[in-house]
Amino acid sequence: MIHIRRFQLLWILILLTSACGQTPASPSWTAAPVVLTTTSFLADITRNVAGDRVTVESLLPIGADPHTYQPTPQDVAKIAETRLLITNGANYEHFLGPLLENARGEREVIEASSGLNLRKDAQSRDVDPHVWLDPNNVITFVENLREALTHFDPQSASVYQANAEAYTRQLTELDAWIKQQVDTIPARHRLIVTNHESLGYFAARYGFTVTGTVIESFSSDASPSAQQIAALIDQIKSAGAPAIFLDAGDNTALAQQIASETGVRVVTDLHLESLTDGAPAGTYLDMMKNNVTLIVDALK
Repeated sequence: MIHIRRFQLLWILILLTSACGQTPASPSWTAAPVVLTTTSFLADITRNVAGDRVTVESLLPIGADPHTYQPTPQDVAKIAETRLLITNGANYEHFLGPLLENARGEREVIEASSGLNLRKDAQSRDVDPHVWLDPNNVITFVENLREALTHFDPQSASVYQANAEAYTRQLTELDAWIKQQVDTIPARHRLIVTNHESLGYFAARYGFTVTGTVIESFSSDASPSAQQIAALIDQIKSAGAPAIFLDAGDNTALAQQIASETGVRVVTDLHLESLTDGAPAGTYLDMMKNNVTLIVDALK
């Protein structure tokens, strides 16, 4: 009941913030023009295309999990002040709908994942939003961002084109580097167990098999049943998967329980949903290199 009342109070504050006729004070991060992204990794990707032509900020702070994020009244003000909002799309930002409904002004909303072939759960038909964990999909992000920024600021079209081409080369190099690292793992050892269903695109690109997940969902905001945990333990034992890979923000309790039953290693410091403030995942490229290094080291 207390949780419900707090949630109701939060949305009352959001409504009051958006309904107020006075212009809210500009937050310290504001600079004109401002392009707003939903996540920190998307902000970094956008900055690589935008260069210094616009200011790019992330709605979610470093370390926030978009699956479980609870919006604040300040988020409404940030959205109200931007004319271009960039999202991942693919049903990733469930928190965003009410914010858009209550923010004043007009803005263009771009889905960076537009045009990608999305994975779907065979039974629920839910969409897997974790497309950025395959760098080749981020190349599509870059083209969508270049087009959106060019429409937003036509005078800088040549800058955005050059930046997009340069960053695409870096993404292509990242893809080749990941392949080299994965090639050091024997094929029979390329087995992945994760907290939730987050590495499907990564696994498909680089030849891994996802043996199972602690949470049978594309979102970390779910709870497994005792039967699901028992089934996962059997799957791990049968396949011989050596490790469970968790995002740094994941609760480790269930994974540690499973590890005690199976003898597998729990790797807890991947960064899948957010960048870090500096090393080891201060940029998207660094985030991917950090994750790949941890996965490869655990599976060799």
